[in-house]
Parts: sequence; structure tokens; C-alpha cells
Amino acid sequence: MTYALMTSGGKDSTLALDRARRRQLDVRYFVNIYDGASQRVRFHGVRKELIALQAQALGLEPMIAEATADGFETTFLELLQKLQQRDVTGVIFGNVHLAEVRWWYEERVMDAGLRHVEPIWGEPSIELAWEVVERGYQALIVSVDLARGAAPFLGREFDADLVTELGCSEDLDPCGENGEYHSFVYDGPTFSETVAFSVGDTSEHQGHRFVDLVPQSQT
Repeated sequence: MTYALMTSGGKDSTLALDRARRRQLDVRYFVNIYDGASQRVRFHGVRKELIALQAQALGLEPMIAEATADGFETTFLELLQKLQQRDVTGVIFGNVHLAEVRWWYEERVMDAGLRHVEPIWGEPSIELAWEVVERGYQALIVSVDLARGAAPFLGREFDADLVTELGCSEDLDPCGENGEYHSFVYDGPTFSETVAFSVGDTSEHQGHRFVDLVPQSQT
């Protein structure tokens, strides 16, 4: 049986992949949908080129497609069809505790005749955040929702100091499950190489603040 990972490049889906591989699941594909207008992952602001480099570093075949906000579902269903054609058995997700998000994906994945796999579902966010650090993953906070109080974390490494601060907050989910922040993982135990980038400009759009990560080859 073979599997695909649905990911935006962040720590939760990376940890889900880590868990799946430790369970000896044969994960072969890296599925990502980015915004066609910006050529970046929606809400994360990560360039599609970095996403492709992450897939390569994780040893997964990229299945990366663009979509408009209104066309996300259509693109997702098309990707599921392509996975079926490649004899993929199931899709792995990094959802933690947002039931409506899980349900949206689960319904469509199962309707396509594929298994819906959630390796980190329902576990305490703070414990998952610590697992990311303790497993040795390196990630950067690349976007924050300015209305949710996470603005000071933008551009910071997702390390023990940051997790300690998140754990002390009564208003923030340590995994950013409510959209407080998003991350990009660039190295760790399941990576064959570091995803190289430089830190570029900061920008704001629709209530979110982003730090631009520029692939090193484009600097």
C-alpha cells in the first residue's frame, strides 16, 4: 500500500509524515495546492519553489498544483483522481483538533475510495509542539494572523524557547491550529538535505503578516 502526504510545508504535516514513516507506511507523494495569483501557499506565503525543494528533501514525488480560492475543491479532487491513477492507497494529513477541517478532507478522500490517515489527530497541541522540537526539526514562523496575538513570533525559529512561550499563553494554540501562525520546515530527521533559503522582506495582506523566504538559488 502506498500513501501521499497532503501538506502546506508546515510542522504539523511534517510531524504526521514522521509518524507515518515510523509506522512503516510507504509514503511516496507530496501533495500541495498553492495560490495561482501569488504563486505561494495561501495563508503561509511560502513560494511554490520552496515547497518543491521541501518535497525533494523529504524524498517524495511532488504533486503540486495551483488553484484560486474558489477553485480549491476542484483542484483537490483532481489531485485525488491522479493519486488513484497511481494506485495510491491513502492520504496523510496533519490535522490536530479542528473537526470541521478534518471532516471536509475526510469526506472527499473517502468518496474517492482512498484511506484518510491522521497520525497526530486529537493529541494535546503542546505535546505535539514539543515533539517537533525534540525530534530535531528546524522550522521558521513564516506568517501570523495579526488579530490573534501571534505577531511577535514572526520570523522566529520554532525551538524550545518559542514552544515554552506558546505553552504559557492562554490565548494561543501551541500548534497554531486556529490560524494564529504558520510555519515552514526546512530540515530534520526525515530530510536528506537542508532546504536553503534567505530571509527576505516582510509584508502584510488581508490581516496577515508574512516574512518572505527566498530560495537560495534565487538570491
